[in-house]
Amino acid sequence: MSDRPPREPRRPGARPPFAGRGGPRPSGAPFPPRKGKGGGKPPPWAGADDVALLYGWHTVAEAIGNPKRRFRKLMATENAINRLAEEGLVPPVTPELVRPGDIDKLLGPDAVHQGLLAEVDHLRSPPLKDLAQSELVLVLDQITDPHNVGAIVRSAAAFGVSAIVTTARHSPAATGVLAKSASGGLEHVPFCLVQNLSRALTELKDNGMLVVGLDSEGPADIEDTRLRAPLALVLGAEGKGLRQLTRETCDVLARIDLPGAIKSLNVSNAAALALGIARRALKKG
Repeated sequence: MSDRPPREPRRPGARPPFAGRGGPRPSGAPFPPRKGKGGGKPPPWAGADDVALLYGWHTVAEAIGNPKRRFRKLMATENAINRLAEEGLVPPVTPELVRPGDIDKLLGPDAVHQGLLAEVDHLRSPPLKDLAQSELVLVLDQITDPHNVGAIVRSAAAFGVSAIVTTARHSPAATGVLAKSASGGLEHVPFCLVQNLSRALTELKDNGMLVVGLDSEGPADIEDTRLRAPLALVLGAEGKGLRQLTRETCDVLARIDLPGAIKSLNVSNAAALALGIARRALKKG
């Protein structure tokens, strides 16, 4: 068995990632049938443009506890159903009892689903204007890897981030691998979708928010940068970093100085470190 994480297939012609609530799926099985025999690539996730697939214990359990999350279907093994009952979690839909292999066939053999797979509606995107007075928000500038974005969401939930602002394009869908990597964080940190990131940053600035971009060429370490609420931290994609217009729109650019031999971090690790520094700074006032 490969130790690589499950791949996140994308459908050509799909609606923008993190799409709002869509209409009913076409008639037929809620989950696509597996084609072919044996291993190979996971099958396409039909309906990924208007529904999300959540799998894994923490991911599905947090969704069950979120009254804003609308379930369409829940597949669960006997062990998972028993665990839900032991934890006092009551799904909003009656689980369909399946064998672990039934979920393996849908997700591929590498997905750690722990006996739970849910088909749900995407959560709605909050208006940008509602975030301007939030104490702390995170902005992602075309970070496309779902594992990284999922890990960022998990850290954002841990550090009490009010929302994540990102573009509707050039962002991974809030489903599958991203949701699993977020480990339930999607239910606590909403995504605010915008069409133009620089205009969104300008709107946040116009409403009193300090916009700080993390950049390796920043004039000062983020620990030495004066931070105050309301605050927006902006992160760019690994390798490319912040786009030029994004850099120019930020109020301040700051870098993360590292004392060790390796001078760069994975973007999700950089996000966690920056959020910790920001939280300490905001606590000091």
